Amino acid sequence: MEELQEQTIVACILAGGPGTRLYPASRQARPKPLLSFDTDCPLLADTLERVGFADKTVLLTREQFRADIAAVAGDTTVLTEPTGKDTGPALVYATWEIRARYDDAVVVTLPSDHRMTDPEEFSRAATSAAEAALDESLITLGVDPSRPATEYGYIRPASDTKAQSGTDPILVEKFVEKPDKPTARSLIDSGALWNAGVFAWTPETFFRHVEETSLAPMLERLREGDPAAAYDVIEAVSVDTAVMEQADDVLVVPFSAGWSDLGTWDAVGRLLESDTTVDNSTGDGSGNQSSVGTQETELLTLDASRNVVAAPGKHVSLIGVEELVVAAYDDRILVAPRESSDQLRQLVERLREQDQFW
Repeated sequence: MEELQEQTIVACILAGGPGTRLYPASRQARPKPLLSFDTDCPLLADTLERVGFADKTVLLTREQFRADIAAVAGDTTVLTEPTGKDTGPALVYATWEIRARYDDAVVVTLPSDHRMTDPEEFSRAATSAAEAALDESLITLGVDPSRPATEYGYIRPASDTKAQSGTDPILVEKFVEKPDKPTARSLIDSGALWNAGVFAWTPETFFRHVEETSLAPMLERLREGDPAAAYDVIEAVSVDTAVMEQADDVLVVPFSAGWSDLGTWDAVGRLLESDTTVDNSTGDGSGNQSSVGTQETELLTLDASRNVVAAPGKHVSLIGVEELVVAAYDDRILVAPRESSDQLRQLVERLREQDQFW
């Protein structure tokens, strides 16, 4: 830990995604980090409170979101991408900018749309990851799974996590993209963890790995001082696909902090199902949940179960339906099965083609 104290731990929060799987709450003009569901606190504000382990915090967003993000961020440094091309380019650019500001940085990257019921446990895991990153390794955090989820990626460690102590890092054997349910069950039985999308590295280690990937041309353009050109020479790709899955020396730090990834309406429903004590969510005894943010949703149900209703300031009645999302924001209404996140992506793509996602 003494070695870590000589470094600057920089928390890098990604806050540029529009959140297509949370349409119509999230749209081109209202990004997901600024949404609130179970409380009046935007997801981004909640994330900022969670990074007390860091010496410095940097936010990465897009230019069209900068003013609104900065209003929540306060004194936190806000960087903007020239364009959005998934987490691979985003983290290359953010890490480049962080190294320019802090030559002794160790970077801990995290999304802005997660919930943690035990932030202290997360801080311990994040600090352990930062310390492990000083040994020239790429580090990822893995969540102890509570169910065979098909909406998350998995990390299979090379050794039994149960035999490890606390948040000690373990060598990663394999990354597995979102599996079907039987595969998810098998992965959990083998000791696999959910991929939380939280990483730690030093810029030198990260860039050494990037040089061996499809993102390498981006580094060349950044060295030339042209971020826009850096984005022009690469395709959209996640950092998991481009870097983490290609490296053979990635370590995982297991943790369990009541983690939720609020990337889909089904995930929002699960969060509300797990905590119906918060003031702005209601359960009606049949598993129907209303997510209301700062405005109350009136919900009346007859013979309806496990529906997620997000309709701030509106009255919604449900009869004889189950496992639905009913979301009404502004002039848009969505009715869809809870587990339809992939189809929702397709819907948003069609809206974009019609210039209707604003």
